[in-house]
Amino acid sequence: MDDQSRLHAVVEGTVQGVGFRQFVIMTAVDLDLTGWVRNTYEGNVEVVAEGRPDVLDMLLSALHRGPRHAYVTNVRFNYETASGEFDSCNVRSTV
Repeated sequence: MDDQSRLHAVVEGTVQGVGFRQFVIMTAVDLDLTGWVRNTYEGNVEVVAEGRPDVLDMLLSALHRGPRHAYVTNVRFNYETASGEFDSCNVRSTV
């Protein structure tokens, strides 16, 4: 667990209705990360992922790109201590 970290990110732009959450899930699974993704009522996508810091950096890079029809204008993010509470990556309800 010592080599694990947590990425908390909020992706802004045209990120809802373009498959962004599924893109995050597929990317996280490919990278062997755990956590969750959800839409926010403000029109953003929020992501929490845990894994090795170098792999989280790969996810962060993917968040800046997004899927084909997304237009990302900003990604606010910070790294936190991993909790180890997740065993998979899933979509959560909008908040």
